[in-house]
Formats: sequence, structure tokens, C-alpha cells
Amino acid sequence: MQIKTPEEITEAAIAAGKAKVARTLRRPLSLIVSSILAGAFIAIGGILSLIVGYGFPELTAGNPSLQRLLSGAMFPIGLILVVVLGVDLFTGNNALLMPGYMKRDYPLSAVVRNWSIVYIGNFIGAVGFTWLFVYYAGLTSGEPYHSAIIGIGEAKTSMAWTVVMVKGMGANWLVCLAVWLALSGHTLVEKALGCWLPVMAFVALGYEHSIANMFYLPLAMMEGARLSVDTCLTNNLIPATIGNIIGGALFVGCVHTYLHRRSGK
Repeated sequence: MQIKTPEEITEAAIAAGKAKVARTLRRPLSLIVSSILAGAFIAIGGILSLIVGYGFPELTAGNPSLQRLLSGAMFPIGLILVVVLGVDLFTGNNALLMPGYMKRDYPLSAVVRNWSIVYIGNFIGAVGFTWLFVYYAGLTSGEPYHSAIIGIGEAKTSMAWTVVMVKGMGANWLVCLAVWLALSGHTLVEKALGCWLPVMAFVALGYEHSIANMFYLPLAMMEGARLSVDTCLTNNLIPATIGNIIGGALFVGCVHTYLHRRSGK
């Protein structure tokens, strides 16, 4: 079976957006549960990326790209779980709700409502998983993971605001391209491969994904990093979120709908 054409992908995105808005309006509790699961799935990708990427210090000390490659190769399991199991991820929804909005199937208020609920649910799922299944389980209590996560947290909150925003744009451009590629596939292998390649790229390049940072930053604080909630919000999560919206909604959702929406529909 051949993969979908760009026009068919756009139609699939329109259908997905309609379903997500319908869930927002008619089944808000279902949306919250779905969002919590998605946040936990991204945290699973985060801890696997950390454990494998930083688990070979002798090999990566003189080969920094190897650490990035290992981390990038592991992280996509989070998006694969999100896409295949049909749960709601804020960054993916940034793109998926744009085609239907551009068709005027639903108003901007429905888009903002979905994004807001999903963002909060993702946060609950990511932080809850991080505390219980990572910190409490002691996965990062020993070296090199303890020092690695503290360094990651401090690095993510020490960049210029505009740099974080631009890196957020890059991250969700790639994440939403992964969602678009997954929409083109019919089999599990096709969907997983579509998710894996762009997500691996965003992690290896060091871009900023707001939901992933809901794992990294709280874990860094739990492990003793000298970070405050205010610092994490103002120095990273807010600019990363703004960048994610631009990269996903504009660069993928709007642009690809404009290019490939079937005329008359």
C-alpha cells in the first residue's frame, strides 16, 4: 500500500482536527485523560533519551555528536506512542488544528481552548511520571545521570529568551513534520518511521520542546539544580511554548494546508 499524497495528508489532518475539537467540546474529561497520557509518554522518551544518551561517558567525552545521536535515537518513542495510540499532545495539536480552522470548520476560540486544556494535561502527565517513575524510582540518583540532568536544566534556563523561542520554533517544526509524515503511513512501521526521523533530528540539534522540558526541568529541580519555578517559566517554558506554536501552527499546519488543500474543500 502506498503512503498518502500531500493532499491526502492534509485531508487526514482536517479530519483529525475536527475530532480533537469535538472531543474538546463534548468530552472534556476524555481530553484531559488523553493529555495526561501524552505528557507521560513524552517523559518516557525523555528518560530513555537521558539514560542512553548520557550512559556512555567514556565514548561520548571526546565525541559530543555521539551523545546527541544516542539521545536523539531514543526520544522518539514518546511521539510514536502519542501518534499510534491517539492521545493529545499540545505541540502536535498546534499543527493539527490549523487546517480545520483555515477551512472555518471551527473558530479560533475552540483551538485556544483545546491547546489550553491539553497543555495543562501534558504538564500533569509529564511531572507526575517524572516524580513517581523517575525521581522516586531513583533512576537519576546516581552518576552520570544526576550531574547530567542538573547540567541540562541549568543550560536550558541560561539561554537568551529569543534563542529559546527560535529553538522552540525549530523543535516543533520538526515534531509536527513528524506528525505529518506519520499521517502519510498506513502501517505501524510507516507511522513509527515517520515519527522517528524528524524527532531524532530535533533532539540531536538541541532544539527546545516545551512538553519535553516539562520532564527535564522538574527533574533537574528534584535532583537539586538551583532553579526556581519562576526561572523555569520565564527563561524556558514561556519562550519555548511561543516558539513551538509558531513552528507547529504556522510552519506546518498553515503552510501545508495552503500548499496542499484540495480546491473546493
